[in-house]
Amino acid sequence: MKIVIAPDSFKESLSALAVADAIEAGMRAVFPDAHYVKIPVADGGEGTVQALVDATGGARVEQRVTGPLGEPVDAFYGMTGERGEAGDTPTAVIEMAAASGLEGVPPHRRDPLLATSRGTGELIRHALDRGARRFILGVGGSATNDGGAGMLQALGVRLLDAAGRELGPGGGALAQLARIDAAGLDARVADAEFHIACDVDNPLTGPRGASAIFGPQKGATPEMVAQLDANLAHYARIVERDMDGNAGHAAGRGIAAMPGAGAGGGIAAAMVVFLHGRLRPGIEIVTEAVGLDAAVQDADLVVTGEGRIDGQTVGGKTPMGVARVAARHGKSVIAIGGCLAPDADAVHAHGIDAVFAAVSRPCTVAEALAAAQDNVRTAARNVAAALMLGARLGASDCGTAAPG
Repeated sequence: MKIVIAPDSFKESLSALAVADAIEAGMRAVFPDAHYVKIPVADGGEGTVQALVDATGGARVEQRVTGPLGEPVDAFYGMTGERGEAGDTPTAVIEMAAASGLEGVPPHRRDPLLATSRGTGELIRHALDRGARRFILGVGGSATNDGGAGMLQALGVRLLDAAGRELGPGGGALAQLARIDAAGLDARVADAEFHIACDVDNPLTGPRGASAIFGPQKGATPEMVAQLDANLAHYARIVERDMDGNAGHAAGRGIAAMPGAGAGGGIAAAMVVFLHGRLRPGIEIVTEAVGLDAAVQDADLVVTGEGRIDGQTVGGKTPMGVARVAARHGKSVIAIGGCLAPDADAVHAHGIDAVFAAVSRPCTVAEALAAAQDNVRTAARNVAAALMLGARLGASDCGTAAPG
């Protein structure tokens, strides 16, 4: 029997690989001779680097870069190993939040007028130096609203004001943008492919744009939101004017209204135009990168999971991505969650056959986090025991001996 174990991390307690290890340990107590294939996955957000590094035998790379407020920060990215679907193509996995993230900025210092995405561009440049020519970029959790201007500057694009001076950092400086000179863009970008994990359809500007929807959580007041939105609209016009038809770059036409362009404070728009980036659902990128489809083809069972399974799980989170892959091959899927919300049964209509909670008794959140590994192992053992019991009962009904 082949069992594919493909969970996400349990936030604040277990990495995706640790969850997979715990599930295997629990199931192995009942099915010791089964063939277990562990594939840690993620949905393109937090934990994606670690999941892909673990799944492919890759490496995490530490690098000091420019933080969102212009101060040096210790960031990281991942380089996938030989077990990934990309084969011999060196693939870098970058979480924007690691270099340009909101979580590392104290609430009283959050200011999207000044926050820059330069550090994300520095991670891309460093990965290019290491030979990466394929990139997976998660753009959630950013502190920025600069349309990717800082990232572009780190890669050699010049954003100039009317006097020919380089723009300063942040979304506030975009009001002074007069001309874009992309001649200095790192030439290696032309030979690379960029896959952008984007699970929102917000445009760059307007009432559903980057500034209006995501600006307030980054510290923007209503007045700042209006200013940032106007600045991004101006930026989009200059991009369209200077990049439309510019050899080696995508056309900038319609970038302000493009679905998903507002992701990451608008960095998605810059990635599409200047890096030929492709916006795709995060879980789709990750499951493809780790070769989940090939692993599931001949599996007897697929087990997935995440920290909390609820009605929002069906909106593109990891268990749903795993279930979609399994459905293509007619495989049954079981999900184990750190906890189950009252609406968790919504997943049954989307390819998950059964869900189980890891926590089996009343406890505090702190207690649940501390005992997560034991809880997941116990839940997995009970799942396997139920499967074994079902097989015995089925065999008994048929008048034959139970398997094993």
